[in-house]
Amino acid sequence: MSEKSTSFSIKNWSQDDQPREKLLYKGKTALSDAELVAILIGSGNRDESAVALCKRILASVGNNLSELGKLSIKQLMEFKGVGEAKAITILAALELGRRRRGEEALDRKQITSSASVFELMQPEIGELQHEEFWIIYLNNSNKIIQKNQSSKGGITGTLVDVRLVLKKALEVGATSLILAHNHPSGTLKPSAADKQITEKLKNAAQSLDIKVLDHLIITEKAYFSFADESLL
Repeated sequence: MSEKSTSFSIKNWSQDDQPREKLLYKGKTALSDAELVAILIGSGNRDESAVALCKRILASVGNNLSELGKLSIKQLMEFKGVGEAKAITILAALELGRRRRGEEALDRKQITSSASVFELMQPEIGELQHEEFWIIYLNNSNKIIQKNQSSKGGITGTLVDVRLVLKKALEVGATSLILAHNHPSGTLKPSAADKQITEKLKNAAQSLDIKVLDHLIITEKAYFSFADESLL
């Protein structure tokens, strides 16, 4: 059968095959989220097609891809027709999407506002269930030299080694820093510890002629900026 005659017979194909051909002939933007996920898993189960299964999976998380990415392999395997391999494929694809967003933000290179810091760091720490503290090292044009995780803690908090932070700043030739950490609880209010570590880093950096430009508290959908709130 020729390619032309094949294209005219799409309506006769099984629903499992339609998303692939739809992407081929109409482009990736023509597909729904469910159809894209259906391409990943390839097939459904005895009672429903891949597309129908994926619609049901997405409905369970409010049709939100971000929430889908938070499901565990075990949770995905609770859906009939989704085995370990399919669950891993779904999560791997969503992780690639998250990393791509982070790289696109990093490619901008220059920090121009607290919003640009949020765009850079939200994909990295915004959805974590534990707290992480990151340092963004900048040159005198506010261009990113490097961003490093300074510490990783539990839900209750994290520890930051000021000496190591400043040692790294000197090593990479940074003239300013931006601090960022997440609040898994979702609250944007800075704690006493948040204020303390900000002041501690700010004072220590000043002695080396390094500026702390901002400290962001990041949640999944929003952020709090010490600079914007005149707390620096």
